[in-house]
Amino acid sequence: MNQQSEENAPMTETRVEIEKSSGNVWADAGREDATEAQARAELLRQITSIIRHRHLTQTDAAKLLGTTQPTISDLMRGKLSKFSFERLFHFLVLLGRDVEIVVRPKPRSRKSAALRVAA
Repeated sequence: MNQQSEENAPMTETRVEIEKSSGNVWADAGREDATEAQARAELLRQITSIIRHRHLTQTDAAKLLGTTQPTISDLMRGKLSKFSFERLFHFLVLLGRDVEIVVRPKPRSRKSAALRVAA
């Protein structure tokens, strides 16, 4: 018998549509508060990076930031909805970081104004 095994069967082409990212994963996922979510995610990333760079345990970080270990766990696991901008700014200050908020007109070349975190 001359049957082809599945291994030797001819490959069939599968078409995959690729959509270009907007640069904001939250917007791409259809989240209404995408701009704010991306900014909070970046603040969480910065705080987590500082904690790791200092080799702090979650318990030590909690003491330093005046909170609990479970809160630090939530922060380090990226649970955005649990943290306001105000609280994240406060954590950054306690970690020895200046937080500067700059308000300026959007460039004409951009369709809409933006909220972003620069570090």
